[in-house]
Amino acid sequence: MSWKTIVGLEIHVELSTKTKAFCNCENSFGKEPNTSVCPVCLGLPGALPVLNEQAVKFGVMAGLALHCDIHEYSKFDRKNYFYPDLTKGFQLTQNDRPICTDGYLEIGDDENKKKIGIRQIQLEEDTGKAIHPEEGDTLLDYNRCGVPLIEIVSQPDLNSGKEAREFLEKLRATLKYIGISDCKMEEGSLRCDVNVNIKNEETKECSAIAEIKNLNSFRGVEKAVEYEEKRQREMMEAGEKEEKTTRRWDDVNEETILMRVKYTANDYRFVPDGDLPLLHIDEELRSAVASKMPELPDQRAKRFQKEYGLSQYDASVLTGTRELADFYEDTAALFKDYNTLSNWVMGEVLRRIDTDTNFLVPFEPKDLAELLIEIKNKTINNNAGKKVLRTMFEKGGKPKDIIQEMGLTQISDSSQIEDMVLKVLDNNPQSIADFKAGKDRALGFLVGQVMKESRGKANPQMVNELLRKHLDK
Repeated sequence: MSWKTIVGLEIHVELSTKTKAFCNCENSFGKEPNTSVCPVCLGLPGALPVLNEQAVKFGVMAGLALHCDIHEYSKFDRKNYFYPDLTKGFQLTQNDRPICTDGYLEIGDDENKKKIGIRQIQLEEDTGKAIHPEEGDTLLDYNRCGVPLIEIVSQPDLNSGKEAREFLEKLRATLKYIGISDCKMEEGSLRCDVNVNIKNEETKECSAIAEIKNLNSFRGVEKAVEYEEKRQREMMEAGEKEEKTTRRWDDVNEETILMRVKYTANDYRFVPDGDLPLLHIDEELRSAVASKMPELPDQRAKRFQKEYGLSQYDASVLTGTRELADFYEDTAALFKDYNTLSNWVMGEVLRRIDTDTNFLVPFEPKDLAELLIEIKNKTINNNAGKKVLRTMFEKGGKPKDIIQEMGLTQISDSSQIEDMVLKVLDNNPQSIADFKAGKDRALGFLVGQVMKESRGKANPQMVNELLRKHLDK
């Protein structure tokens, strides 16, 4: 029996504006609870909202980046529901006339591209945050009330947990590239609801959709989809049926937990907001935003392949974040061996930083370029270069100063290296016999002994050449 998994995502992204969506309260994370609030975001009687222009521009930028239609007119609605973190009793959002519709985002490599449709992007405001201390009380922090959001709703074009994770990673990279959000899942600035069901390819029968709420990690999204695939398949194979459900993800036990069954459709009683007029995005505003759009990840990756001669894989890694791509390009302007630079950035640099949080490199691109020039000029060898880079990360300093302080300058005097080679050969007659008998490892052992004798400073290429010269005699 053949099954098809169907996945749709609803992604909430907090926008990095200075102030909130409809008032002048500061939009920042981590302030003392309830210190960034006012009558507007608290929904006090008589308070009137004023739309944040920058939030609108960020919404347009998201639409352009995701190939959407940007609508000239859109409207705000009141989504009515009662919950302690929603002081007004409604949320300002866009329902049937959102700012952007009908876009897409591509996932996969050049050989296996797949377009994932974007149904719509809507502007809205965030709610407050409920905090549950161990004592059992529930505390409410309203600082987040009114923080501007975009909700991105995908088409149900994803067919696995892996694809869902790839889509989210690509989406986050794109949104961070255009600078509209920091997309920090750990701080709640990017959150995701996942809708999953499966279809019997033979009978065309579908399971009921399970909505998994507020996932805050890419791994959680992937695992939740995989768990639901298995749970729903076993249920259908047993002839069981269920209503549409809302579930949560238990990251410890790696399973979804039932929260409630949706016997009826949600009735939010959407009505147009009477305090906010139709949102008009004219061609002048759209063009002004478009003119300031940065180069997007896919475009930049293709340029890296063409301009720097990099492989598709290297280009995609190096353009994974805007900061990393900028760092590579700034270094490439000073060091023209682009593939060597790529190897060092992807290997020695990336393993020491976390690009998911902040791109923090404690030295300038010109310092890395200087180090690689010293290696290329054979002032130091590759291993010594790695030691220098480690010191640059841990203690700081300039490459030339570190090389001098650590005494790492490479020995390239052939007579000095030959003396060490002859000494090693005199001390290892068995290795000479092994080499003559065709045992290739013997040469590696002898090279290692010479490098040990030179304290790692000997030019490895010259060591190999001189060893072969004397072994062939």
